[in-house]
Amino acid sequence: MWVLIASELAVFGLALLGYAGARARDPLGFVAAQDTLDRLAGTINTTILLTSGLFAALANEAARLGRRNLARTFLSMAGALGIAFLALKGWEYAREFAAGADIDSSPFFTLYFLVTGFHALHVALGLVVLAIVARNASPGAVETGTAFWHMVDLIWVVIFPCFYLLR
Repeated sequence: MWVLIASELAVFGLALLGYAGARARDPLGFVAAQDTLDRLAGTINTTILLTSGLFAALANEAARLGRRNLARTFLSMAGALGIAFLALKGWEYAREFAAGADIDSSPFFTLYFLVTGFHALHVALGLVVLAIVARNASPGAVETGTAFWHMVDLIWVVIFPCFYLLR
């Protein structure tokens, strides 16, 4: 799992380096496009993922203490918040598409849709991982599954300011 996590962090790191390079070439275009994003939705999604990370950590501790049912409950709560994240991200995408933004609109939106879409794919994969480890809820499985989930959280904590906040 750690090799997978390291490789995923490297891929996202390279994508964000590409973002920084493209932004340096067109700072005004990036700011103009960035201003169309819904910062409140991004902030809510950040809160959702960080809270899901808390539930994942609580699941890990419950599993370590042998409280498998409690671990499953916390994993379910983390998963429910992951689903909420995806629903809000889908709403954001629909709003952006309705406003005329798409992957070909500008370099900003190309990178925005690719990076956040790739992240959303990782959230969906993380939901599958959480569901799989919840079946047995053994300490090792929960630790491994929640490590992946925390990686997904960490990546969003970097994506959010890059795309929504930094000027």
